[in-house]
Amino acid sequence: MANACGVDFGTSNSTVGWVRPNLPTMLALEDGKTTLPSVVFFNAEDEEVSYGRAGLAAYLAGYEGRLMRSLKSLLGTSLIDGQTEVGGRALPFRLLLAQFIGELKRRAELAAGREFTSAVFGRPVFFIDDSSSADRLAEDTLAAVARSVGFKDIAFQFEPIAAAFDYESQIGREELVLIADIGGGTSDFSLVRLAPERVRNSERRDDILATGGVHIGGTDFDKYLSLSSVMPLFGYGSRLNNGSEVPSSYYFNLATWHTINLAYTKKIWVQLADVCRDAREAAKMARLQDLIEQRAGHWLAMQVEQGKIGLSDAAEVRLELDRIAPPETLVLRREQFDAAIGHLCGSVEQTVLNLLRDAGVRPDQVDTVFFTGGSSGVRLLREKIGAVVPGARRVEGDLFGSIGAGLALDAVRKFG
Repeated sequence: MANACGVDFGTSNSTVGWVRPNLPTMLALEDGKTTLPSVVFFNAEDEEVSYGRAGLAAYLAGYEGRLMRSLKSLLGTSLIDGQTEVGGRALPFRLLLAQFIGELKRRAELAAGREFTSAVFGRPVFFIDDSSSADRLAEDTLAAVARSVGFKDIAFQFEPIAAAFDYESQIGREELVLIADIGGGTSDFSLVRLAPERVRNSERRDDILATGGVHIGGTDFDKYLSLSSVMPLFGYGSRLNNGSEVPSSYYFNLATWHTINLAYTKKIWVQLADVCRDAREAAKMARLQDLIEQRAGHWLAMQVEQGKIGLSDAAEVRLELDRIAPPETLVLRREQFDAAIGHLCGSVEQTVLNLLRDAGVRPDQVDTVFFTGGSSGVRLLREKIGAVVPGARRVEGDLFGSIGAGLALDAVRKFG
């Protein structure tokens, strides 16, 4: 059995992989499932902290408290040195990350029946676009947090490279593969030469032709779907009596996972009351007030996320918004979603084009596109990537497990 594990700390979901003879690589982290949603819920009523699906369930059941999600998005930003209020006390964001990663480690060790002190952590190609210093700071921060919870030996691997290692364990001939890892916070790509006989090589630098990425992922798709189709119900884009637009900051905060709690401050509540008195569409603004008073922003974001997932397979989906007043049934249509995220998908497409250019590879030389990551099911995104390499075979990996499995394989190479 391997001495180390592979940790995929994701924006939306996290996994831990461990190589064992004749046993599954991915460890069960919650109710027999190998994914743990990257969620922490501070239950103010019971004074308990819960994680993953249990945390989401407690929040949706109506318990008072704070729900924190998309924790990975803090890395590399100025927010990481800040804090938030939980139960009347200040909680530094670094400590929040340590709580979640410590819980991830604890659950992995419980499932494995052993302690892990060495790990290969996945990381996006770029935590932060166009800032090497912020990117380095993000990795250093994650390493420091991992050490604080008991990991002594830590290495990093690009997440798409880890996915490539997982795919390589399944093929029977050499292939030039474009790995498309579309996660909750980033879209990362690698162009890698893979072959069965290369699997045991400890040094794979020469097989990696190029890597690239952009800070666009599932939470961004959620955000623009929400702004285009859901937030108008709450007054987004409406006008005040003087003709100016209702401030958009309320809606951007509510549509972005890691800023939802900013909408619940007393300062915002006072500002919003003044805005509502001067709004032309009073009913919509009253609905916004009710949403914030209920602290139902995370609930609404979850409905939007489920709508996005549904649009991967269906032309339209219905959202039953039964927690707002009055209750509303909203139909989301794929053409509206595609229009809302077109600029994001265009940026991802350009990233892939740049990757091929940097590698000096023609599109017709790519044998396979390997899709992984929980957001790789977005139809328009797949179409854009597929159009860049139209002759390549399209393979779907384990959307939530390929990276963790690849990191576990890399942990064997690095730590034995």
